Amino acid sequence: MRTSTTGRIGQYAALLAYLVFLAFPFLWLLSTAFKSPRELGSPHPGWIPEDPTLDNFRQAFDEQPLLRAAGNSLLAAVGAAVIAVLIATPLAYVMARGRTRLAKAATGWVVVSQAFPLVLVIIPLFLVLKNLRMINSLAGLVLVYVVWALPFALWMLVGYVRAVPAELEEAAAVDGAGRLRTLVSVTAPLLVPGIVATGLFAFITAWNEFFFALVLLKTPEKQTLPVVLTHFIGAEGVADLGPLAAAAFLATLPSLVVFAVIQRRITGGMLTGAVKS
Repeated sequence: MRTSTTGRIGQYAALLAYLVFLAFPFLWLLSTAFKSPRELGSPHPGWIPEDPTLDNFRQAFDEQPLLRAAGNSLLAAVGAAVIAVLIATPLAYVMARGRTRLAKAATGWVVVSQAFPLVLVIIPLFLVLKNLRMINSLAGLVLVYVVWALPFALWMLVGYVRAVPAELEEAAAVDGAGRLRTLVSVTAPLLVPGIVATGLFAFITAWNEFFFALVLLKTPEKQTLPVVLTHFIGAEGVADLGPLAAAAFLATLPSLVVFAVIQRRITGGMLTGAVKS
């Protein structure tokens, strides 16, 4: 009993240490966003601002078009997430249920595609988008985000589809349900947690992405939020720390809000809707 209790205490301590490790950058960013220039210039800054101020937020909005950039990022992230999920869901079902060479080849492509660094693919992507006349457009950026997120989205959804017992589909067929009815009424509800998790992954990936947006978007009106954040860094590499922290803190909020809203879907039981009525 004592060994079991000690082991559990060790697990909780390790989990707490991990949470502190993850929360440290965010808490420091939040603290910096509310500090005055005098505190930011202090050689020994504290955790809690001595004189909290909103000047950094006002200055950030005055210096850069954060709302417009956030709108561009939101459009690109939502578009990429929706399109990636719509494409990946049926393909994942075929790959999980099929035993053909094509399904195995697709699985291999998913694994291999993750090994290519961004630097190797940016020039071919740029030339393709140039031929399609989609350079400096959010539509072209969404297309790139979909292609980049699709392999991992497929890999995630294949695992969720394989976790759905095939016997449920067979039982529905015995009861007289057609293939389409089985997919819509039996399989699809069980895949909701996986679809939501995949969409969240695609959204956060596109929302935080910087390199593609920097290369493909030229005019300030089209730039996304991660690119605009770099404008708080001067030509000599000196950052305007207060406004930068305020803008970066605001940039992290959508991801946190989206995750908080749909976390129940992610953690929902995989057998929701599996009971035959």
